Amino acid sequence: MKTIKNIGYILTFLGFAFFIGSIFTGTYKVTPEIYTKWIESKGVKSEYFIENTKKRIVNKELSAWELSSKIIENAKASNEYQHNQPKVDWNKIIHLKWSKTSKDFVYPLVRSSATGWFTNNTALWFLLTFGLAIIGGLLVFIPDYKLLGPAGIKNNGIFQHSATNRGIIGFITAFFFIGFYIFLYFFPNYLVNPILAVNGISKSLSGNPASQWFLYGFMYCSVMTVFAVRMFIKYRHNKYQMIRTAVVLFFQIAFAFLIPEILVAFNKPWFDFKNAWPLNYSFFFDWNINQLINSGNLGIFMFVWGVILTLVVVPVMVYFYGKRWYCSWVCGCGGLAETLGDPYRQLSNKSLFSWKVERWLIHGVLLFATIMTGLTLYVYFAEIPSWKQLFLGISVYDVQTWYGFFIGSIFSGVIGTGFYPIMGNRVWCRFGCPLAAYLGFVQRFKSRFRITTNGGQCISCGNCSTYCEQGIDVRSYAQKGQNIVRSSCVGCGICSAVCPRGVLKLENGSDTGTSRTKTNDILLGNDIDLLSMTNKHD
Repeated sequence: MKTIKNIGYILTFLGFAFFIGSIFTGTYKVTPEIYTKWIESKGVKSEYFIENTKKRIVNKELSAWELSSKIIENAKASNEYQHNQPKVDWNKIIHLKWSKTSKDFVYPLVRSSATGWFTNNTALWFLLTFGLAIIGGLLVFIPDYKLLGPAGIKNNGIFQHSATNRGIIGFITAFFFIGFYIFLYFFPNYLVNPILAVNGISKSLSGNPASQWFLYGFMYCSVMTVFAVRMFIKYRHNKYQMIRTAVVLFFQIAFAFLIPEILVAFNKPWFDFKNAWPLNYSFFFDWNINQLINSGNLGIFMFVWGVILTLVVVPVMVYFYGKRWYCSWVCGCGGLAETLGDPYRQLSNKSLFSWKVERWLIHGVLLFATIMTGLTLYVYFAEIPSWKQLFLGISVYDVQTWYGFFIGSIFSGVIGTGFYPIMGNRVWCRFGCPLAAYLGFVQRFKSRFRITTNGGQCISCGNCSTYCEQGIDVRSYAQKGQNIVRSSCVGCGICSAVCPRGVLKLENGSDTGTSRTKTNDILLGNDIDLLSMTNKHD
């Protein structure tokens, strides 16, 4: 079994090596036809840029890095040339912004000009990258069914391993995660070869060529599936964890990946039926509302469902089951955190300072999302263009762009997932997700969900606090015999699973008021006579 596991490590390493290597290899040749079509699609008016760029890139074999740099260099030179003219023709200025230039301006040309071995051998390239990584990952985890011995949670040596205790391997992993998200969000022109590897799958589902977002969706589902196998083996004695893992995996693959792609195949809008506002922050953007309304009855149903999901389904379900129904059973962010992020859950900070930062940050993001959405709906119904400046030279489009960059890209992706090996697996869910904040309000003040404690059985081992991914000091509640009713709790159930004494239990009680958080007078041992004597002497 150990040999199989080691083979799995080798295959996984090879798959990742091929994946990373593809970013720095490959050949791209821009034909005159591709170049002309690209210029027209981007509405470029600068003759200086058109002619000079044509001389430098057309009919030349270049790498993605060379092609991208030449385009950007010429665009900057063209803008400088236009600014040096006696009268600046603003129609000929190419608007450049580092966060958008590569993905919006450069990527389409690089994608359409791919040629050579990668383009002609996409199936083989898929096997050498994703195939090896997936098979290798399964070979790493499946032998644990025997190697770990009898069923039961085994966290042995987790704080001694470099990968799970902020060691060198952990920081290398974080560097890879962060780098991937930066490329994905801002520089997809360097991910063309990995995108080509999943092109066949994309065409079979939607009939369209693969994009960077299809690549991300496929990788997301693949990683969750492989690490779900790990979860099934590690928690095979725990029915709650087994079912929860299977359900969240189903929702991710079916609702966030397959169904939206199939909808596109039938010329319908791409739509994730489980993605609620404000996590789906662009739901009320003018382009999305118009797209849904103009897509017939199904599009109107999608819009109505999105509103009902946010205003009715979400709070009602939280009332009955707590925010766990979404954060741990449905949400894709939570699904990745509970599978890929499970080895890092012990890294969450449990300090009081961290809790204070958490409350300010997550509710600040919710406020930001609410203000942005309010402004968006205002200009939509007032029929004011989103690019028109409203106050202090700021337009609604500017606010949407800032939110998309700082929250939608940097916080949720680069930091939210990239910092798994450093800050734990729920960085985004704990500190930044506006939907988690919304759910948390309902859970804290009006929900039947709570984690009950039997304080008399607590031996203060600290397992519950250690493995709480949300940074809750669960042990302090257990020692007092107090129910755990925290807005940040996602009800993953790991605290209960790792408790050796059965102190903690996830419940949906009948009461929803202050009695949920009432503290019971309990001494260790739960000796009522001793408690009475103590009170009498006081």
